[in-house]
Amino acid sequence: MRFAICQELYENTDWREQCRLIAEAGYTGIELAPFSLGDDPAAIPDEELDAVRAEAESHGLQIIGLHWLLAKTEGLYLTSPDEQVRKRTADYLGRLSAICRRLGGSVMVHGSPFQRSLLPGVTMAQAMDFAADVFRRALPAFERDSTVLCLEPLTSKETDFINTCEDAMSLISRLDHPCIKLHQDVKAMLGAEQDSIPDLIHRYHDVCRHFHVNDTNLLGPGMGETDYEPILQALLESRYDGWVSVEVFDYSPGAQHIAVSSLRYMQEVLSRLC
Repeated sequence: MRFAICQELYENTDWREQCRLIAEAGYTGIELAPFSLGDDPAAIPDEELDAVRAEAESHGLQIIGLHWLLAKTEGLYLTSPDEQVRKRTADYLGRLSAICRRLGGSVMVHGSPFQRSLLPGVTMAQAMDFAADVFRRALPAFERDSTVLCLEPLTSKETDFINTCEDAMSLISRLDHPCIKLHQDVKAMLGAEQDSIPDLIHRYHDVCRHFHVNDTNLLGPGMGETDYEPILQALLESRYDGWVSVEVFDYSPGAQHIAVSSLRYMQEVLSRLC
């Protein structure tokens, strides 16, 4: 099982130090938030991206992909009724796809709840149509770069568009393309799904490409009440071969403490299972 961490918790830490600390904690993968690269990620020159990748690789780390794709952007929206907004959004996703590939990654997690919730007057059916339009426009870029856009269900506290794996599958099935897959997140599944996480892992094992681990207290695995033994057992049983990536939202215990504690806990659980 390969472990990565979403690096934005190392806020206000320069990239070289981030890489050093993440490698020291024992991870082999880094998941990047585009906004951490600069105010306008789409405008970053290739040579700067190459330097970011080289620094990670010098620490034995692979940049596995991107998440928070539309966070901290302006004028972009997944479910907008405005065709020009959808076109700009698709173009931006296409540029992020090229950045992802340049950095050595292949996974693009589409969460970004604030850029996908239903706008006034837009029905759920229309929102599905608009989202499908954005992704279809971006598909040539995903194909070109061999990247995979993973749809992330989120709870109703965060968005009213795509709350469950079943919701995501309705859009994934409509698009019916190998570059569009499912993302599963422990916190989100605990807060939005009726079925158990192991059941959901088994049910969607053939379409899930990426997996986030965390807890409902917004910290990492082992730092809350969630028992990860059945979750990791289900991933093993389903032969999940993607990355397991730590994503937290409460940074107050300190980035390195969170990183080390989360990975140590998961390794301890795996040692009991294997």
